[in-house]
Amino acid sequence: MTPVTAPLILIDDDADLLAAQSQALRLDGFTVQAFASGAEALKAIDATFPGVVITDVRMPVLDGIEVFARIRALDPDLPVILMTGHGDVPMAVQALKDGAYDFLSKPFAQDDLRQSVRRALQTRELVLENRRLRQAHAQLADQDCCHPLLGDSAVMTHLKSVVVRVAEAEVDTLISGDTGVGKDRVARALHALSARKGRAFVHIGCAALDEERFQSELFGSEQSSRPGAPRRIGRIEKAHKGTLLLDEVEGLTLSQQARLLRVLETREVWPEGAESPRLVDIRVIAATRIDLVQAVRDGRFRADLYYRLSGVTLRVPPLSERREDISLLFQHFLLAAAARLKRPAPRLSLQAQSHLRQHDWPGNVRELEQYAERYALGIDDSLPGNDADAPGLAEQMARYEDALLRETLERHEGQVRSVMEALKLPRKTFYDKVNRYGIDLNVYRGR
Repeated sequence: MTPVTAPLILIDDDADLLAAQSQALRLDGFTVQAFASGAEALKAIDATFPGVVITDVRMPVLDGIEVFARIRALDPDLPVILMTGHGDVPMAVQALKDGAYDFLSKPFAQDDLRQSVRRALQTRELVLENRRLRQAHAQLADQDCCHPLLGDSAVMTHLKSVVVRVAEAEVDTLISGDTGVGKDRVARALHALSARKGRAFVHIGCAALDEERFQSELFGSEQSSRPGAPRRIGRIEKAHKGTLLLDEVEGLTLSQQARLLRVLETREVWPEGAESPRLVDIRVIAATRIDLVQAVRDGRFRADLYYRLSGVTLRVPPLSERREDISLLFQHFLLAAAARLKRPAPRLSLQAQSHLRQHDWPGNVRELEQYAERYALGIDDSLPGNDADAPGLAEQMARYEDALLRETLERHEGQVRSVMEALKLPRKTFYDKVNRYGIDLNVYRGR
């Protein structure tokens, strides 16, 4: 039986029962630390203890209820399972109300203890994972020069380093990427990390501009339609000394592209009714979800405008290329949503954790953020519905195991020995699972 990584602390003053129970749990695959007294056991426990405590209630000097009370004061989320005699059941029930994880009335079946321990270990794992993610999020927020982009994957680390250099250079930039990957966030990072960060950041959704609104929205007018009212300042001029984002730039018509090209070449705008142009000092960032080079070939986008915009081109990777960032991004969005909704952030359930690992996220960061907002409201899309086609337990466990194997291979860059040690898998079992799930080990090597 492969041992479980997280340890169990077993406490019982009866030496024979302690030895028998320790042996039974070890045969079930658990890692056990046995103690004959609560005082000795407490020395091995702190707020970072990754496992579960199982304690007898009736013990001299320090009984199980007092052990539970001291553990609860140290870490209220550390699962404690109480083993009670018949006369101690009311006491154990009260302990459950006070936060104990479970109690088993003697004599109990070994399978009852085994199942209780496994559930408690899953709960502890989720608690510690939530803490780790919250700590990582807090560290990001506390950094003196916090980068506006989140993610520790190799592709995001590279993108962030490039963004810093490009932001300092203040060259016009084209950002490409699939829908929902966060092109707007990259644009705002370029602005926030530049010398223009104290000035305006003006967002223009190009796909929503018809011919009638294009002139007035972007260039403004010298006279207002209302007598005595000040002139209307266009959005390009509002970005003076700041940054102008042309989002979905592929949505501009050819005539709109021609007028915009002149602005980029001369850095001046002509408001409607003006006798002379107005100079503008702007940094231009364009974002697109299509291949503009192909659009130029097809005659849908002006080549001269493309070359003007693409002095530097940044590609934002989809979530499928940065899956190791998903947990951190989700926790960031969850905490932000909970703060906005003025409610505590819910803990990440086992089903939600599995959903984060297994879902393809075709909508990328935007879809993940929306899922986090629904989760903050208590709406968990990962829970199986009443649909007859919903996967059963065996299928769900297989998906979870497949995802965990792939994630660990990714983390250890395909080093088989390291993966087997991390997952506590014998060689034969490891390769059986690799073959069962059709995993190509070469994909993960040398990354």
